[in-house]
Parts: sequence; C-alpha cells; structure tokens
Amino acid sequence: MKVLVTGGLGYIGSHTCVQLIAAGHQPIVIDNLSNSKLEVLNRVEAISGVRPVFHQGDVRDEAFLAGVFAEYDVQAVIHFAGLKAVGESVAKPLEYYDNNVNGSLVLARAMRSAGVKNIIFSSSATVYGDPQEVPITEDAPTGATTNPYGRSKYMVEECFRDLFAAEDDWSITLLRYFNPVGAHSSGTMGEDPQGIPNNLMPFIAQVAVGRREKLAVFGDDYPTPDGTGVRDYVHVVDLADGHLAALNALTDKAGLHIYNLGTGKGSSVLDMVHAFSAACGHDVAYEVQPRRPGDIAECWASTAKAEQDLGWKAQRDVSQMTVDTWRWQSQNPQGYQE
Repeated sequence: MKVLVTGGLGYIGSHTCVQLIAAGHQPIVIDNLSNSKLEVLNRVEAISGVRPVFHQGDVRDEAFLAGVFAEYDVQAVIHFAGLKAVGESVAKPLEYYDNNVNGSLVLARAMRSAGVKNIIFSSSATVYGDPQEVPITEDAPTGATTNPYGRSKYMVEECFRDLFAAEDDWSITLLRYFNPVGAHSSGTMGEDPQGIPNNLMPFIAQVAVGRREKLAVFGDDYPTPDGTGVRDYVHVVDLADGHLAALNALTDKAGLHIYNLGTGKGSSVLDMVHAFSAACGHDVAYEVQPRRPGDIAECWASTAKAEQDLGWKAQRDVSQMTVDTWRWQSQNPQGYQE
C-alpha cells in the first residue's frame, strides 16, 4: 500500500516509515524540515534497505499536496506533521494553531479532492486535559486542555469528527499518544530536537552525554509518590507498530476510530532519571524548579481498547526505553549530522 506520511522525517514518523517498509508498504514522505533533517532518509534506508520517496514541502501548501496526490496512487495518509511542545505552545499559540489546525484542514481538503479518505491522525493524550481519574479511557472527557498544544490537537479531532458526521465514507483514526520516548535498537535513529529539548527524555540524554549541565525538574510538590509528574512513557517503536496495526485493521473501514497508545503504566520524572542513570552508568544531574504552566500531576492510559480491536500492546518497558535512548545519544552525541 502507498501511504503518504506527513512529517515522515520527524521522530515518530521516521520510525513508522521503517515499520511500514518492513511490513511491505511504501511510504511517500513529505516534510518541511522545520524540526527534522534530510540525514534521516539515509538512516531509514540503512535500516530498511529501502529509500523512501521524499518531497520537501508543507502540509499548509494545498498546491504542493495536490501535486503529490496526483503523482502517486496514495491509499492512506498518516498525519504526523505539526508542532509538538507544550511549553513552546504557551509562548507561541498562533504558530501552533496555524501549523496544527490549519495544516490538518488543508491536508483534509487535498485528500478529499484526490479521493483519498483514509487518515490516521497523530493526536495526543493532552486532549484529556487534567484527567478526573486514571487510567484514562478513550471515552473520558476531552477539551479541557491546559495548553495551546493540547487545544490544537483537540480542535483537529473535533474538525475530523465533524467531517465524518458530514461524510461518513471516511475512515478517520485518532491515535492519542501518551509520552513517546526511546530510539531504534540499532542506535542510528532517535529523537533529535533542534535547540533546547522541550521533552524530558532527550533532555536527560543530553545531560548524560555532556551536552547540557543538568536537568530541570519542574515541580516536586505534585500529589504523586515522589512529588514529580507522572506520565505514561511509550517506546517509539511500539508507537510505530500501533500505526501499522491501525492501518491494517481500519483502512477502508469507514468510521471514526479512537485509540490510546501507551503502556498503561505511569512513571515519574525521577523514575525516568534513575532508570536513565542505570542505563548510562552514571548519575544524571538535576535541579528542582517551580512547576511549569500547563503541566498536570499524572496521566496514563487505559490500553484495553487498542489491544482488543487492533491486537496492539506495547512490548518495551522503561528499562528498554532508556537503554535504547542512551545507545542513540552516545553513538550520536550531536544528533543527526548532515
């Protein structure tokens, strides 16, 4: 199957391309390279033996998308392209709404014009806001999100919900990720944020490898076992396999399909610091700082629905996540070098 992968050179997109190729699919990658590098194509090729088709462009460019759909017989779209940092979204809300909401609407219009009505959307557990209870099921309330990033994902979900209500021949799958971490087991592909990392694991890794002095732990007074925020960390390869499972189960199956992708277990910030220290063989320096605006105390998934409907369950634990991240970071101390 030819699958258009938007943001396919990004962290999750690139790992998904590897898994798609391994399963016999052909990813058609588009990326504007705003937070990714062309070198990723070489890494995907080295791992998979196949160099994906790549076009540089933006999902907000409808003419560009029309050209891609005209050139290839695309049967499904996996939509990763977008901005993704909670803290940054608080400082740059307009950029987040433009990239994430407007970009998704332009993509949907281009798909409809091309007659492609199968999409898997990269959503987020942030749509649940500050959950009333954990683990979080797919029917938990959404929309009370605490930051513009989460609101942008919620808005896109609502747009797709309304699209399906109007045109019920679409297959629209909303995959709500919890906290993607880890790297490919080869050590050649991993998370490589430009500038200062906004997410926990790459920051820990950069401290461990000597690129940064210490980790800032935002808040140690949450109502959690050690006072630090608790999240559901899921290995990026497990996430990629979740997209493949959704593609196999739901392509051409009309409906609005919603699934959590997580492990169903919560780990605190300090749990991750200690696990990473074990993986790299030395302490990771950290300093407690005040809470960040928009952060919540705890959040982890119920994964029963994905297991039942898609036959998907995360296979890799926190130890594997940290070992793989350290392998990537230690072999690539400066990230992807072109």
